[in-house]
Amino acid sequence: MTIALPETTLAAPALRTPADAALHGRIAKYAVLGLALLAYPLAASDFWIVQIGAQTLFMGTIALSLMWLGGYGGMVSLAQLTFAGVAGYMVALFGVSNHPELSLGWPWWAAVPVALLIATAFATVTGMLAARTEGIYTIMITLAIAVAFSLFCRQNYAIFNGFAGFAGLHPPRLFGLDLRAPLPFYYLCLAFAACAYAGVVYVQRSTFGLALQAVRDNPRRMRAIGFNVYAHRVAAYAMSGLLAAIGGLLLVWFNGRISPDSIDAGPTINVLVMAVLGGMVHPIGPYVGALAFILLQNFAVDLIDPERFNLVIGIAFLAIVLASPDGLVGLWRRLMRRRS
Repeated sequence: MTIALPETTLAAPALRTPADAALHGRIAKYAVLGLALLAYPLAASDFWIVQIGAQTLFMGTIALSLMWLGGYGGMVSLAQLTFAGVAGYMVALFGVSNHPELSLGWPWWAAVPVALLIATAFATVTGMLAARTEGIYTIMITLAIAVAFSLFCRQNYAIFNGFAGFAGLHPPRLFGLDLRAPLPFYYLCLAFAACAYAGVVYVQRSTFGLALQAVRDNPRRMRAIGFNVYAHRVAAYAMSGLLAAIGGLLLVWFNGRISPDSIDAGPTINVLVMAVLGGMVHPIGPYVGALAFILLQNFAVDLIDPERFNLVIGIAFLAIVLASPDGLVGLWRRLMRRRS
């Protein structure tokens, strides 16, 4: 016998699935982290705000561009700091610097977009050269591009002012606010880092991001079912170039200058160390790795000879990689799983 329910009967509330619980937990973690980052300058000195906080954010953004290529695209590039350097040099050439005979003197709102566009185009061309290779060949091609650009800037005086580079590069005044001050500069870096992180998280879950991860796992099968593997890889390089250019812009404003030493082989390897230390498969990993690297860089010299800093970084790098191949973030997640 069929029993008809009255129209006023209320529907039973939907059960909370594990996926919903995980989503709510993730949102809560993001909220706590966001509030902590916003409140951080209120309890820190200018040194901790700029030298630690802001530097972690923009160097983490440059390392994030490497994590995006290596973690989701399977392509380890050593040209990420070069893309950042291209953006820095373009800001100096199109904007205002201490060499008015070389700089065009454009306002910041015109120079910055052009610099980001040129750096992204440079990354796209690099991707067109490197995307047809894999493994060690990709690393060598991108390293060769990075070294060649650094040497060219060092030897060219007509455009890049040679070894000295450009100085007098500072963030603009926006609505009467001096972005050179510690607090505004920190929040500027935080805003750019948050946008970069959110962009990577969104794109890696999109159709393009899922296809790129499939290309990473099995390019032959993806090519067989009709996907353009080469185009996906080049597009990934373009996105990584934009991320690195944003970090490079903040790096130039932080230092107030750009020179070949800023994009030399040593700083290039440091970006790789940051990305691997934090974790090459977690978007938050590059920021964690940048924080660990910058803390060591600032405070290890008080305990050891500055000339032995690279030895300390190497030991820490090996210890973390051997203990956790997916970096500090992977190690933390495993500890939390064991605890729960």
